[in-house]
Amino acid sequence: MTIAHVDCDAFFATVEKRDDPSLADRPVIIGGGKRGVVSTACYVARIRGVKSAMPMFKALKLCPDAVVIKPNFAKYVEASRAVRAKMLALTPLVEPLSIDEAFLDLSGTEALHGAPAALVLARFAREVERDVGISVSVGLASNKFLAKIASDLDKPRGFATLSIDEAPAFLAPRPVSFLWGVGPAFAETLTRDGLRTIGDLQRAEPRDLARRYGDGGLRLSRLAFGRDDRKVSPDRERKSVGAETTFDSDVARLDDLTPHLFRLSEKVADRLRADGIAGQTVTLKLKTADFRLRTRAHALPAPTRLAGRIFETAQALLTREADGTAFRLIGVAVSELAPEALADPRDLVDDRTEKLAAVEAAVASLRARFGRESVERAFAKRPPRG
Repeated sequence: MTIAHVDCDAFFATVEKRDDPSLADRPVIIGGGKRGVVSTACYVARIRGVKSAMPMFKALKLCPDAVVIKPNFAKYVEASRAVRAKMLALTPLVEPLSIDEAFLDLSGTEALHGAPAALVLARFAREVERDVGISVSVGLASNKFLAKIASDLDKPRGFATLSIDEAPAFLAPRPVSFLWGVGPAFAETLTRDGLRTIGDLQRAEPRDLARRYGDGGLRLSRLAFGRDDRKVSPDRERKSVGAETTFDSDVARLDDLTPHLFRLSEKVADRLRADGIAGQTVTLKLKTADFRLRTRAHALPAPTRLAGRIFETAQALLTREADGTAFRLIGVAVSELAPEALADPRDLVDDRTEKLAAVEAAVASLRARFGRESVERAFAKRPPRG
């Protein structure tokens, strides 16, 4: 077994507890705003029923004594980079899934490290806790599907293995929604067809599943027995990087929407830098008070990872949409992703790009050292008008 899934435990909350020991035994929720959602909850809060993506008002009803902290993405990016560097020291075959989790393929590395994959990963987990100050959970298996399952078995600070021989019996009693790629709608379809558990899928003929559900049926048949032939791909394509926020009360004025858009542009830029990528198309997302979604996009001449450039592009789109409509959510994303080497090429006529890059690098460095609130840029500081 040489395929691993590494997941940082309650990542954002764990970083905050690392930096403020007084929070060690307290319930911590990363998020904000009555109509916002939970980004991360520590395990103390999870015991009370708080979950990621839960509305904040509901989370605070379940855990009224929680310490609520606004996300500090510059700090999380720094921790993510440190963990990623340690992964790459083990193997070049690292496939990031998000800022806090990745697949690793340690095939053929036993001679290099002088130890089997399990021991190498145990050392890695100890080093992350010692050097980065956070804990990780590790799943080890013969494929990605089983490794992901294994990493969830004994959180936090978990280390579990799941072999292909153990998989059918382990999976059989679990609901079909447990399988990768089976969302609520598909699970409902399968249940209507009499396929409630993974054991039901194991007993079904693959030919019949293919007839009913096409290629998806064959994939279900393979996963039901723990079979997964996906490779760990360091170059796995990501479609977009984005951030969004839900307002406590609906916002209509352009002047009030602008500071939120600026902060979101900074978050997107932080995430692009963390992953060493850039994006060429900027998309603005708005949700009206009656939950209707608007998206508007603009393609740049070259990829960017600068918050200022993302903001300027999204702001131009927002200006056309701010027609008095009240919005409950705003978001921004970049797509058409490219390597960071292609980002923000120098312009011999206009040196503004170079100046923007220098300013943003300085801001990111200060925030990483002293916290996000240590540096607030102009648009982010402007208070909403009543």
